[in-house]
Amino acid sequence: MAGFINNLLILLLLFQNICLGFRSPLSVFKRYKDTSRSLSSECLGSDQPVISFGLSDFALDIRMPAVTPKQSDTYLCMSVPLPVNDEAYVVDFKPHASMDTVHHMLLFGCNEPSSAESYWDCDEGTCKDKSNILYAWARNAPPTRLPKGVGFRVGGETGSRYFVLQVHYGDIGAFRDKHKDCSGVTLHLTHQKQPLIAGMYLMMSVNTVIPPGKKVVNADIACHYKRSPMHLFAYRVHTHRLGKVVSGYRVRNGQWTLIGRQSPQLPQAFYPVKYPVEISYDDMLAARCVFSGEGRTTETHIGGTANDEMCNFYIMYYMEAKHAVSYMTCTQNANPEMFRNIPQEANIPIPVKSDVLKMMHGHHEETKDSDASYLLQQAKKEEAEILDQDFHIEEAVEWPGLDLKLGQVSGLALDPENNLVVFHRGDHVWDENSFDSKFVYQQRGLGPIEQNTILVLNPSNANVLHSTGKSLFYLPHGLSIDKNGNYWVTDVALHQVFKLGANDKEPLLILGVALQPGSDKNHFCQPTDVAVDPVTGSIYVSDGYCNSRIIQFSPNGQYVMQWGEETSLGKPRPGQFRIPHSLALIPDLSQLCVADRENGRIQCFRLETGEFTREIKHKAFGRELFAVSYVPGGLLFAVNGMPYPGEAESVQGFVMNFSTGEIIDTFIPLRKSFEMPHDIVASEDRTVFVGDVHAKAVWKFASAEKSETIAEAKLKNKPESTDLLKNMDKQHLVQQASSTGVSFVLITTLLIIPVVVLLAILVFIRWRKTTVYGDNSDGEHKLDSSSGRILGRLRGKGGGGINLGNFFASHKGYSRKGFDRLSTEGSDQEKDEDDGTDSEEECSASPLPPAPSSS
Repeated sequence: MAGFINNLLILLLLFQNICLGFRSPLSVFKRYKDTSRSLSSECLGSDQPVISFGLSDFALDIRMPAVTPKQSDTYLCMSVPLPVNDEAYVVDFKPHASMDTVHHMLLFGCNEPSSAESYWDCDEGTCKDKSNILYAWARNAPPTRLPKGVGFRVGGETGSRYFVLQVHYGDIGAFRDKHKDCSGVTLHLTHQKQPLIAGMYLMMSVNTVIPPGKKVVNADIACHYKRSPMHLFAYRVHTHRLGKVVSGYRVRNGQWTLIGRQSPQLPQAFYPVKYPVEISYDDMLAARCVFSGEGRTTETHIGGTANDEMCNFYIMYYMEAKHAVSYMTCTQNANPEMFRNIPQEANIPIPVKSDVLKMMHGHHEETKDSDASYLLQQAKKEEAEILDQDFHIEEAVEWPGLDLKLGQVSGLALDPENNLVVFHRGDHVWDENSFDSKFVYQQRGLGPIEQNTILVLNPSNANVLHSTGKSLFYLPHGLSIDKNGNYWVTDVALHQVFKLGANDKEPLLILGVALQPGSDKNHFCQPTDVAVDPVTGSIYVSDGYCNSRIIQFSPNGQYVMQWGEETSLGKPRPGQFRIPHSLALIPDLSQLCVADRENGRIQCFRLETGEFTREIKHKAFGRELFAVSYVPGGLLFAVNGMPYPGEAESVQGFVMNFSTGEIIDTFIPLRKSFEMPHDIVASEDRTVFVGDVHAKAVWKFASAEKSETIAEAKLKNKPESTDLLKNMDKQHLVQQASSTGVSFVLITTLLIIPVVVLLAILVFIRWRKTTVYGDNSDGEHKLDSSSGRILGRLRGKGGGGINLGNFFASHKGYSRKGFDRLSTEGSDQEKDEDDGTDSEEECSASPLPPAPSSS
């Protein structure tokens, strides 16, 4: 009996060790410890970055590895892998930094850091895949602890597997003594499943300009909320020196409810929301930053250096796990008019004692004024991280607009109600017989187009809401819509620009002389596009195929000025054009961007002077860039042309960060293929439309997440969906089943293995006592080995992680390369089979002879 009890005690101890081997994080830290970086003794007294608190909880120390920045306003990044494979939850953040050396810190979660080095310059990026902000710190803020039952989900099948710490070092003077810095943050994590999942909502202004000496400047941000309910529990404000007060609100049925209000000159901690605030579907989230430009001698822009400014309002929230979204942003002002009713408290600065200000601003003395061109070249690091996150454009395959019977689609625009407006050529085509060598239209005998050339479509279902433009035009080209809903169009055959009321049959204003090409103040030569400044009413015309200039007119059509010239031999210089083909106004920055088509680039200019400010050019554009569109919030959209023979660049759409010019995403259609995408327009909710002059079609694109939502709703309401949607739904179900199956197998395996080991030990003891069951030990051994192999495979999958960023990147790349160039036979004035030049007669790549002047 005593022997049996001894054996039983030994068995219990073995079983406890086995359980601890699966439950304690320390048992799976070997992978982490083997690759962890040792920290300088100047920084930490312990070289153990992971500390266990028991069976389920542990702490993870994330610190800069003893760095010394070499210049002011340096952003350094470092990464730490999550030391466990299974799902965990971050429930507490403890910062280790001083504003004497650190301007601010951001902690990101992702699956693949931008570098494998011990640390790197954040100009290289933070993560290769999508990243979520988990934590932000500045100005000696205290620790942040989440409410009970709330945590940021990491690890497992869907959570982040790496933490990336970004530290902004402000004034290099803090490192005169050459000391090494190990600023960072300690995380408290738990394996205990949290019923509520935390997330971060960032409201951020990206285009605010603070004039020098101006006493009060407001930066307003507002977005409609279109998700499941979220509960707000903490907020944080962030500006630089000029910020006086930042306030955030929920607006529901005209009622403003305060989320939080604080001076950005106080410690920038996450402060608790004083009263519980729930955000429901269709609520409005609004924020205001109040600045003062007093004491500055130059304009201050939003940017990443201490001499720039920022306007950020961070909100920590929690949602039910089944609806959880880890990160959301708002970078626009969806309803400027409502800010007339903002509570007066939002405009009143919060007093801060002078000694506190002195402590806060002991460093970062302004050393120089930065001109606007320098500011435009600054990589707005924080903002770039935001714009890059979880963003991908895909075709909205359920949209029926692709099947509309249209002529050559030359122009697209959105009206004030966000309806899609299409400008097309009906039964007219632009071919080699359309013009003579002096650009005089040769097909006047056909008369004007007898169909309605302007169609107003419902952007959701492509129903025609209104049509106009019959018997007015010969060869439509550019289209834009002003803030009052008037249509501004160009006709390359008439060499004219027209202003049309939405319901008027006759033009309200005509610029140019009908059918007379020219290059003076009163004539155009095949004008391509027009844009109207919503602030001043000034009119800008890109002119055009046979002129190389931008012309500005007053609101009533009087000539003001022009700029631009034909491209010379060699590399094109700023201000030179080879078909200025499309215009995009950036009113917040008072700039006009031009798609310089045959030079394959975007050029931007100051509205007031025509002064060149920047060029955006990428190898992926190829030789031609047809159209460009801007969306408030800092996004630029564009489409290029078909590659020349022997060139590899694909015809596709581009999404770019306007501040940096970097490409965020590219997209192509799933149905049909681009042949000659001619115009592009995008809305503030990132819905994109592309019109193709050869395919005679209009595609609709949306963010991937939005596309999935639309597709799911469509499937519910329309059982007879297309084969493509059915296949997509099947793939979704297979993936869902696979994910569920893996989770079930993993849990089952983890539960079975200790039991199997226990049974094996019992059988072994029994065999020693009776020597009867020897054969069964082999069976048990085989079962245990098999289970071990299954667990090993699952662990391998968990350890490596599913890299969604690389998956989608490779998927998109494969798709682009997989779409071979299609024949354009049957289209009007296709690419010439002999010389391969792009043509609609709009696209002659050879220099055009100067157009004759006409009076």
